[in-house]
Amino acid sequence: MVQTVSIKPVESTSITVKQEIKQGRFFGALIASIIFSLWISSLLLCLSIDLSKMPIFGVAFALLWQTFLYTGLFITAHDAMHGVVFPKNAKVNHLIGSIAAFCYAFFSYKQLLNNHRLHHRYPGSELDPDFHDFKHENFFAWYFLFIKRYWNLGQWLGLLIAFNFMSHVLNLPEINLILFWTIPPILSSLQLFYFGTFLTHRKPKEGYNNSHHTQSTSLPVFLSFITCYYFGYHEEHHEHPHVPWWRLPALRNR
Repeated sequence: MVQTVSIKPVESTSITVKQEIKQGRFFGALIASIIFSLWISSLLLCLSIDLSKMPIFGVAFALLWQTFLYTGLFITAHDAMHGVVFPKNAKVNHLIGSIAAFCYAFFSYKQLLNNHRLHHRYPGSELDPDFHDFKHENFFAWYFLFIKRYWNLGQWLGLLIAFNFMSHVLNLPEINLILFWTIPPILSSLQLFYFGTFLTHRKPKEGYNNSHHTQSTSLPVFLSFITCYYFGYHEEHHEHPHVPWWRLPALRNR
């Protein structure tokens, strides 16, 4: 049975960090709304276009754009787990997170929340559900172990039923569904794992130098944004988990 734990609020005397949290009381919900709006409008457009009339580079761009927006959905669910999407109302905050997790790939927000709490409490240990098993540390072995812990038969069945409903009842083109609804969350999971877990939590040659067992990537702000919504700044996230993703560069550059 998975142990249930809670993430304690950030204890810090830093005025800057407190200001970051205060300023995000409503802005987090606005950003989440923008991500949701872009995701649903882009998805509807991609599912309705005639691919035979699109150049190959246009299809590739649309696929990558959808992948980026799916990553945004997961990041929104992640921030909801830390209570920073809508801090003024916990129920609304977690409702937004639940919707984002479901839209991403029919994930159980409750399971994600519990696992993420364990990740923050026991990073880089046997109790960390995001960490490898100390036997398979290379990228692919760790990734498949990571996926195995989060995907289940119910999700696969739900996605299969949804795919067939959209294909045979709504008459949406199957190739569009595959390219813009099925593949993007898979690519997004690779993106999230590589930039947000593998690079940031793998053990350095000289060993970990902090209790979070993490390190930040050195990508500049723009590249950090397009690769994983600033989650390459992972040491800053673990030090200040109640600072939203869009405030991480401010902590990085202090």
